[in-house]
Amino acid sequence: MLAPMEDVSDPPFRAVCKENGADLMYTEFISAEGLIRDAAKSVQKLDIYDYERPIGIQIFGEKIESMREAAAISEEANPEIIDINYGCPVKKVACKGAGAGILLDLPKMQSMTAEIVKRVSKPVTVKTRLGWDDKTIKILEVAKRLQDVGIKALTIHGRTRVQMYKGVANWDPIAEVKNHQDIHIPIFGNGDIDSPEKALEYKNRFGVDGIMIGRASIGYPWIFNEIKHFLKTGEKLKGPGIEERVEVAKKHLKFSVEWKGEKKGIFEMRRHYTNYFKGIPNFKPYRTKLVETENYMEVLDILDEVGQTFQYSNVAI
Repeated sequence: MLAPMEDVSDPPFRAVCKENGADLMYTEFISAEGLIRDAAKSVQKLDIYDYERPIGIQIFGEKIESMREAAAISEEANPEIIDINYGCPVKKVACKGAGAGILLDLPKMQSMTAEIVKRVSKPVTVKTRLGWDDKTIKILEVAKRLQDVGIKALTIHGRTRVQMYKGVANWDPIAEVKNHQDIHIPIFGNGDIDSPEKALEYKNRFGVDGIMIGRASIGYPWIFNEIKHFLKTGEKLKGPGIEERVEVAKKHLKFSVEWKGEKKGIFEMRRHYTNYFKGIPNFKPYRTKLVETENYMEVLDILDEVGQTFQYSNVAI
């Protein structure tokens, strides 16, 4: 699965991930308050396309009534799933009681989830973290509470809110939830999966029903097919050569410009180039040109130049 990542998991990025093997994808998280106030940025995030399916729309917020109504608005966009974000660690979200902040108030988490499940007919899933900090890890209780009010699956990121994205993800509590006799819903694991070998190791070691990929997919959508092929055959696919990297980067850029407009599409694409061309020696001058150029056709020309210049490079990931 492709993780819901703010400013990353938009339709252009989802398009290239889907083409490269993502089974299930989620939108960026969407503010409940933004949706019910019809804020343009929030509403635009509801854009989903048939080629992306199955897809889930993820919402976040601290007010139960707002989350109920945001779920109903999201359902009108006709996703396969409504997902609730109980895991975002960012201060402006978590410290207001939304995202991972709700891990400090499990009764409210349960009540909010119950109201959303009752409000929509689509399956409701949740993504969360182990706890607020090491002293408040109650993920098994969280799973039981959420299962009791009707969620259909739970994704657990193996870090606490305090950890943010630092340190190593701890999957042992995820395995405890998955293997508990009282848990019957699918449990998905998230955190630190960045290779086919690790995906297989974690699948066998922790027994989860699926794996969610986040940061490792940025600029490298091939990871989904590589993992699936390795799980099926035990063999590693050869990584993409420079020509394929250039073509996917151009396709991603094209979607980005079409969806966001030229200026914003080019600007928001810049974060991906380093990862698309990771491992190529002496790439820095081209990266500089890619992040400084503001004209769509000129960016395409630079990408073509990259392909021609490095066509014989032995790129290894």
